[in-house]
Amino acid sequence: MRAHVSIQHLCKSFGGVPLYEGFNLEIKKGKIVSVFGPNGCGKSTLINMIAGLQNIDSGQVLFDGKTLEQTKIGYVFQNYRDALFPWMTARENIAYPLKRMGMNTLQVSKRVEELVELFEIKFNLNQFPYELSGGQQQTTSIMRALACEPEVLFLDEPFSALDFEMTLFIREKLQETNLKTGVTMVIVSHDLEDAVFLADQILLLTRRPTQIAALLEFNMARPRLAGSVSDPEFIKIKSEALEIFQREMHRPVLNGI
Repeated sequence: MRAHVSIQHLCKSFGGVPLYEGFNLEIKKGKIVSVFGPNGCGKSTLINMIAGLQNIDSGQVLFDGKTLEQTKIGYVFQNYRDALFPWMTARENIAYPLKRMGMNTLQVSKRVEELVELFEIKFNLNQFPYELSGGQQQTTSIMRALACEPEVLFLDEPFSALDFEMTLFIREKLQETNLKTGVTMVIVSHDLEDAVFLADQILLLTRRPTQIAALLEFNMARPRLAGSVSDPEFIKIKSEALEIFQREMHRPVLNGI
């Protein structure tokens, strides 16, 4: 399977202190990759650089050999409450990127209804974000990010502010979306169980200057349900990831970083 996202010799420093130096990574097409590592290793910075939200000092990122400008991406921000336009209803938020693409009213309505069906929406999309629960806001954010049918979907801490019920729901819908559309997903997580649950590959990062500690393959069948966390295969890969993470936590810090 060919690489979909190719990160080549990426370098990034802050205040003269290197965060990434000559970082290389290939993400396969249609896979879900979770990014996990010690605090301060630059997990969110990494996906922000890949997605073009943060400048890189040197190196390049290609999508099927194309530049970012030639690629459709979606992004779900960690602070989804602030990411939604408060003066627009949930439906208008979801439709916004479609209108920016020049779709007509009928095309926009059809695509929004496809997402409503996929996500089995029960709440009122004509409400404004402040009228919705946190889980409903996050669902709206994900639907908006998927509206333009992106080739790659980036999610920064998508479960961090959700209760357990909504976490299970979003896990289910992200899996369904991946299976139905083949969209490549890159997910940053600070929770190891979340990082393992959805992933085809778990990208474990080192402490600064950040490199790849391990890229673990996880081939457990989908759909993965709530009970999957007690499956021996799940426990094994989570334990392996934890061991690598703890090893990195005890690695001497370079240059006092």
